[in-house]
Amino acid sequence: RRYPTVELRAETFNGSTHVPIPSDSAFLKALLFELRLVDDHVFVEHRDTCTRINHSSVYSVSTAAGELWPVLAFHKSGLIYACVPLVEGTLEPRPPLLTVYGLSQGLALLLGIMDYISPSRKNEAEMNTKIGQLQNRLIQACPLGTPLNTNIRSLNSSFEDIQEMPVDKDQPAWRSSTYKGKPQVNVCITEKVKCMQYDQRDVVDTWQVYGAVNCKCDIEGSAPNVTLSLNLPMNAPPLQDIVVHHCVTSVDPAMLMSTSIEPLHDSVYNGPYKFPFIPPSDSFNLCYYTSQVPVPPILGCYQLVEDGSQIKITVNLKLHESIKNSFEYCEARIPFFNRGPIAQLEHKVSHGQLDLSREKSLLVWVIGQKFPKSLEVSLTGTVSFGTAGKEHPTDYVCTGNTAYVKLYFRIPDFTLTGCYVDQHSVQIFVPGKPKITASRELISSDYYIWNSKAPAPMVYKPLLD
Repeated sequence: RRYPTVELRAETFNGSTHVPIPSDSAFLKALLFELRLVDDHVFVEHRDTCTRINHSSVYSVSTAAGELWPVLAFHKSGLIYACVPLVEGTLEPRPPLLTVYGLSQGLALLLGIMDYISPSRKNEAEMNTKIGQLQNRLIQACPLGTPLNTNIRSLNSSFEDIQEMPVDKDQPAWRSSTYKGKPQVNVCITEKVKCMQYDQRDVVDTWQVYGAVNCKCDIEGSAPNVTLSLNLPMNAPPLQDIVVHHCVTSVDPAMLMSTSIEPLHDSVYNGPYKFPFIPPSDSFNLCYYTSQVPVPPILGCYQLVEDGSQIKITVNLKLHESIKNSFEYCEARIPFFNRGPIAQLEHKVSHGQLDLSREKSLLVWVIGQKFPKSLEVSLTGTVSFGTAGKEHPTDYVCTGNTAYVKLYFRIPDFTLTGCYVDQHSVQIFVPGKPKITASRELISSDYYIWNSKAPAPMVYKPLLD
């Protein structure tokens, strides 16, 4: 969807540095190239150089008229979600991302579209129906280019069902309906941890934590005021890269300027993290954040070596002592690419059980809900393979002995940063005593342990003197 009014404003703001948005087909072609979804085998210096590491989903897309920036885009479940936010100011020099308000609005809108479409991605007919309704929903969500309601699921799919705008002038546009009943607030902090471990002396392991605070506020009134505070334990690393929902009415500017790109120092913002807001009618993400935690939750070592026609594997995992030893699930998956089906398997596990997938190309080590008292588990085994067929997985990266173990786990009532919501600190300025429910969870996301006996893709490699 294009908004001529927004494009006119961009031209007014940017003047001679303005780069017009090309045609849909040209923009799509340029975006696919920038995301490495086409011509990924071709080395392009400005896109593929090791000195350029993209820390966000904001890209500069090359067009016939010049570099189009910022383009917010991400690839999820086979679909690309993208928008071009308005920069209300000059583009030369480029302003810091945290000062471009359109980025947080655009991200909220794209996440709302993803939340609306993604549940149907396995049903092609249902997905086509939803995409067909998306145009009408966008007219309501973003009528003139400014997102008014990013919860796309809550909107109506046809104009006949659209309700009249509320007559209460104090009711914000993002409160699409009013609630009647006992006030209650549900808050859930979800942290996801990404990790790359190599167990090699000259390569640094990396890990990152991403948090999201989801809220559902059932409160009477056209514009109820709520204040929620995030708390951290003593000496915990601060929250950084904080992005807030547009319903937040005010925050300390220092909170938004704390960024993970800069090293931690004494002047970093340590809280309190207070968020006053007027909540939308439906569930929404109040804020997103990152944090530089000192250790990953599970340390691992994976060794895979070829011994004639067989492969010997060893996996050692250790749960850090600071981590809550209570999982909803915890398992390690060991895929074997570019090989035939597993014909013979001999193994020994110190804890849990080892299963073979139906395709016989994947070992699933179910560790269970607790690590033993030693907090360490191990797996050793010998694997031999049959003749490879087309149905068995291939991978251009995992060739030879380059292989990985991928961990999947969820720890309820726990966050790696220690971040939590104090139910007594939630302030709601409405009559009656509201019911406050707060929960939190830690989930693995792209948690890899690479074979230390072979070269692996490097996220970061220190410069040697």
